[in-house]
Amino acid sequence: MGLKRFQRLSRVLDRRQPDLTVLMERVNKPHNFSAILRNCDAVGILEVHVVLPEKGLHVHNDTSGGTAKRMRVHCHEDGLSAIRLLQKSGHQVVAANPGKQAVDFREMDYTRPTALLMGAELFGITEESLREADAMIRIPMLGLARSLNVSVATALILYEAYRQRDTAGLYGNPRLDPDRRRHLLFEWTYPELARRFREGGKKYPELNEDGTIRG
Repeated sequence: MGLKRFQRLSRVLDRRQPDLTVLMERVNKPHNFSAILRNCDAVGILEVHVVLPEKGLHVHNDTSGGTAKRMRVHCHEDGLSAIRLLQKSGHQVVAANPGKQAVDFREMDYTRPTALLMGAELFGITEESLREADAMIRIPMLGLARSLNVSVATALILYEAYRQRDTAGLYGNPRLDPDRRRHLLFEWTYPELARRFREGGKKYPELNEDGTIRG
């Protein structure tokens, strides 16, 4: 691990947004799933939530740009339990759905703790999950197509969230708990060594400012 690489990882961690996330409900195309992970990484999302399709899903590292290795993915049995868990942790759950109650996605306040709920292109978000969501948003469509590709739609909405949060200064200072930041920085810097420490039930060692292991 070179110094420049270590410093880059540190800067990326300092811009991570622990209270912004995406919940994918049965997104069933691997390239869409992987692209959404890449979108999440691009705007500083730390972890995502997933309700997997019945047949499971394989992440394409070529599409995700390798971000899947550093993106923690939480799997849930169903959308309803995932939404309630996120709401309990203080997130507003915002569902992307072109319904009558939906507002323009740019009108939503994403500086609040937010979970963006996205569904599969063919089936969309389940009615049960839509009823449980706190709000619905839509992307204005002026052509004949009724919707965008789910990964493209996710990118548009997340970059509006990024714009609002950047304007509010939420990317200006580290937002992770210091202990959690140290923990993640070691895992990102030394992933294989971190795995061995976890398997052995050992605590991660401290790192020096240049990324070397202390002591």
